[in-house]
Amino acid sequence: MVKILVVDDEADLEILIKQKFRKRIREGEFDFQFALNGRIALEIIEENPDIDLILSDINMPEMDGLTLLSKVKEKNSLLKTVIISAYGDMENIRTAMNLGAFDFITKPVDFRDLEITLDKTIQYRNQIKSTLKALRENNILKMYVDETVLNFMGNKELESSLMENETIDASVAFIDLVAFTKISENEEPNVVVGLLNEYFDLMVKEIIEEKGSVDKFIGDAIMAVFQGENHFERAIKVALSIREKMAQIPIFSEETNFKPEVSIGINSGEMVSGNIGSRSLKRLDYTVIGDTVNVAARLQTAANPGQILVLEKCVDQIKDSFTFSTIGEMKLKNKAHPVKVLQVDHINN
Repeated sequence: MVKILVVDDEADLEILIKQKFRKRIREGEFDFQFALNGRIALEIIEENPDIDLILSDINMPEMDGLTLLSKVKEKNSLLKTVIISAYGDMENIRTAMNLGAFDFITKPVDFRDLEITLDKTIQYRNQIKSTLKALRENNILKMYVDETVLNFMGNKELESSLMENETIDASVAFIDLVAFTKISENEEPNVVVGLLNEYFDLMVKEIIEEKGSVDKFIGDAIMAVFQGENHFERAIKVALSIREKMAQIPIFSEETNFKPEVSIGINSGEMVSGNIGSRSLKRLDYTVIGDTVNVAARLQTAANPGQILVLEKCVDQIKDSFTFSTIGEMKLKNKAHPVKVLQVDHINN
């Protein structure tokens, strides 16, 4: 239903409009409200913010139509106004249009012309509302989906192509907030969520700084992917930076004695990138999978608080950039043979 406010000090106009549009009123397409001047109109608009458009005369007592037009523009720039006036000279038309009027109709009213103008104004407003809705939805989507995924989706023309995947050379890091369940057991849920989001925001800023992408949030952990030049080196820099930033955060409370620390596993190599999920359910998750990813997750699980673990075989090209300590051979879940693991200590100056 379209809600239309008619502002005119001629009471006869209300009778005429109700008569001429009785079919569309009866069918629930139009809902008219009436005001005798601009002051009353503003009160009605205040009480009914869902009014879609205004039909207004110019010459009225207390507040004229041009003053009303300027005040409506201040309150709601999306609320469109069509001026209906006997003063159809160019000066009034120009003044009205400059104040934001959508159209101008002269009296005596040609109701066929008025109906066409109404439909045109409604169509324009609907287009604007649809565009704003799409923008809001897109902004909301950006909060839930990484920009890399949005770009990927934007380049796919067919639904079937969304199921395509590719093999990439990249680095993946699992960053877990150690012992965060301590907070969950002792604090209100809103405090827990707020604190977790604060810690996540700190981590994400560091990931973005090194041009990594957040693949997903997993409980109180983050999975991040790094592609492009020096991706493994950049992943380690992020891990060291996050560890340092976490160390600077004070104890949350004396009661919980919680001090945020992270355990991190990083691995580098080939992995499959693409949409994983179910067509039937119409639910997909754009992610990376493969043995490289699994090993990174296992390294994070094996890491102690404050530790950053990597495989020895991955560090040859960056061994001069960082200082490592040898952890030794480690048996990882679902791996047939032990792997040689190193701990990242610090970046070399």
